[in-house]
Amino acid sequence: MQTLAVVGASLSGLSAARAARTQGFTGRLIMIGDEEHRPYDRPPLSKDFLAGRITTDDLALETAGEDLQAEWLVGSRAVRLDGESRTITLANGESLSADGIVLATGASARTLPELAGLANVFSLRTLADAQMLGEELQPGRRLVVVGAGFIGAEVASTAKGLGLEVTVIEAQPTPLRGPLGEEMGTIVGGLHGLNGVELICGTGIDLFYSGEGTVTGLRLTDGRYVPADLVLVGIGAIPNTGWLAGSGVETGNGIVCDASGRTNVTGIVAVGDCAAWFDSRLGAHRRVEHWTTATEHPEVAVAALLDRPAARPIKAPYFWSDQYGVKLQFAGNAAQAERVSIEAGDPRDHNVLALYYRGEEPVAVLGMNQPRLFTKWRRSLSTSAATDSVAA
Repeated sequence: MQTLAVVGASLSGLSAARAARTQGFTGRLIMIGDEEHRPYDRPPLSKDFLAGRITTDDLALETAGEDLQAEWLVGSRAVRLDGESRTITLANGESLSADGIVLATGASARTLPELAGLANVFSLRTLADAQMLGEELQPGRRLVVVGAGFIGAEVASTAKGLGLEVTVIEAQPTPLRGPLGEEMGTIVGGLHGLNGVELICGTGIDLFYSGEGTVTGLRLTDGRYVPADLVLVGIGAIPNTGWLAGSGVETGNGIVCDASGRTNVTGIVAVGDCAAWFDSRLGAHRRVEHWTTATEHPEVAVAALLDRPAARPIKAPYFWSDQYGVKLQFAGNAAQAERVSIEAGDPRDHNVLALYYRGEEPVAVLGMNQPRLFTKWRRSLSTSAATDSVAA
């Protein structure tokens, strides 16, 4: 392999480039990114960056003096891929070919089409999104967050700390039921009310009121009216796979990959938020939008691409969130669990270690301000995952 192209100057793309050099690839390395920025850290966007505690310089992922001997094509959006010839066409009409390709194009925030173009409606996925939203988070303003997922909850927490009046609207009866399950989702969702944020669950939005290009309020399906100076839409993300139409690369809810990141097209792998890897524990493909997945999977995928030996990822999926001064940490898969047991702490204090069981086997763990116990159980889950991988 003489030329390796990484499409996506993201955390997963940077991790893939690092893995290639670490694993001995000495050829031409091309990094393609649609944003003007070099790779930056996204989790702080909804927290410290939005609150003004850190700057863009603090978000940089490349270390001082790091030189991957790469050609950086930032601000260059890939619009088409010919999988057979492994040729990538950019928005400016230029094209380039590579012996191997890593697809790391991430995902984009879901939007509400009826709010398109309104000046006070925001999403939060990119640095530019955070910069625009941050300018509007002024004390006394009324922020309505649509969606009580992690991004919505973190922005609500940050905005409340900045002195805004915040309302969170969630269509599901329980916030975070998908990633945490109903019982623990209810406990974590209780943080909103305890910190003076109104949480409205189990209702949708019937109508948006607008005037002079902005939203002024929302009418809910239960008849309530919620006034708004600002609206944040946090209803999940869509994998950036549309540009692969006609490429020959199989897509579904993400780019379909085997357990090592290989796509159905030889010489092409996928990593990060755009990739749906086969999970042997579930017996299905799964797209995992976690920071640790974006750092751990690229090593495996690049090894498969370069035909190098590498261990399969053995760590259970892991993510964290900071809300209202509470550190949430989760590892595993709540969907596998049949029951949840609180092993330490008190939910009323939001100082909890909860284990998720399938039969007698722990399959996931949640910590709320329990870093020591959480780390112990996360290590245990990773050991269990390693055993399952060997068995598979």
